[in-house]
Amino acid sequence: MNQALFIKLAILAAVSLLLCVVLAQIGGLVGERRMRQHEAEQSVEQSQAGPQTLLGPLLTRSCKETWAPYKDGVQSRSFAVVLPPSHLQVGGRVSPDPRYRGLFKINSYASKLTLLARWDDFDALNPPAENAGGRVDCGDVVAMFSASDARGLRDVELKRDGRVLPVKPGTTHGVYPSGLHTVLPMPRSGETLELNLSVDLVGTRSLAIIPAAASTAVSLQSSWPHPSFAGRFLPAERDVTEAGFSARWQVSELASSAAADVAAGKKELDTLAVELMDPVNPYVMSDRAIKYGLMFIALTFVTVGLTELLTGRRVHPVQYLLVGLALSLFFLLLLSLSEHLPFLTAYVIAAAAAAVVLTQYAAAMLGGWWRGLAFGGGIALLYGALYVLLSREQTALVIGAVLLFTVLAVVMTLTRRLDWYRLGNERLGQAG
Repeated sequence: MNQALFIKLAILAAVSLLLCVVLAQIGGLVGERRMRQHEAEQSVEQSQAGPQTLLGPLLTRSCKETWAPYKDGVQSRSFAVVLPPSHLQVGGRVSPDPRYRGLFKINSYASKLTLLARWDDFDALNPPAENAGGRVDCGDVVAMFSASDARGLRDVELKRDGRVLPVKPGTTHGVYPSGLHTVLPMPRSGETLELNLSVDLVGTRSLAIIPAAASTAVSLQSSWPHPSFAGRFLPAERDVTEAGFSARWQVSELASSAAADVAAGKKELDTLAVELMDPVNPYVMSDRAIKYGLMFIALTFVTVGLTELLTGRRVHPVQYLLVGLALSLFFLLLLSLSEHLPFLTAYVIAAAAAAVVLTQYAAAMLGGWWRGLAFGGGIALLYGALYVLLSREQTALVIGAVLLFTVLAVVMTLTRRLDWYRLGNERLGQAG
């Protein structure tokens, strides 16, 4: 290999390293913007309410057992009993109510929910003594409802047999303290108790319900067209359209231990949940696009180098650098535009701008408009392939592999008859 060719390859390696630094800096900027978006979400959660997890209504009762004398007094223990409902039915609508902090949108919501709880058996509210000769004394029966962030409770109405009951803040439960409660008279044996709770609730990003009942049925509707169903249970039925979604869950105590876990006072509970997700997060998409940046630059440099080989047109390393910078700054342009425009619109504008600039520059660099148009068309195809890779996350690997293999096959086909030693001495040996 002659000295001129070696020097040019060394310079191109340095140019590629410099472009990697540029891409890394743009990637760092994307990370910084994602962090600021997260800070904006936290700001809204602190000012309004965070993701909501709902539990109840439940019946609770504080009890104390005393038994055999011990020293100067008697032995005793205090405990609480919790009685989940036999049937819990939840229904309502979740209305998106996005909030903004500067450029950043936070998916919050306002919901109107109705919870109907029914109890058929109250034996658990009268626990037996566990110690010989013990006596159990219990306080009032309390109906409680817990929301993970009580600041989101805007309006609440609790009814029993059509009569509105007064509610007080807090649940009186040590493990699930955030919410509301009311005191009820002890239900009579054989009586059926029904409580109807209407809740106006606001929250951020997600709404989860704990199926703490022998049988739980949940039905939710919303105008949000991009739900993500989470938790331990997916909907039994769902319908998602551009106009919104509707979903229905049916969970029994045979499938979930939530009722037993609540009675035991556990914190980690089964949930069924829905998240209001943005289908395209500009920062996630920009970050994924940058990961393909080096591949784009390499493919472009291969194309330019192949043109040098086939036409004898010399391209200066500075021209390689300018082409690489144009490809790199596409990602910065994409990031900045996607903060103000839908991602697809931002992508088309950024890709079109880069393709136009590279087309007219390649026309001068490669010595003709036809070559410039062919080069610009190739760049446009690369941007189209990149968008397919970004939008098809599940098949991105196979698409990328096929693309690279196709490019390699084209290069090998075009250069299969070239004498590389002769070209290295007679053409590229004079470059630089």
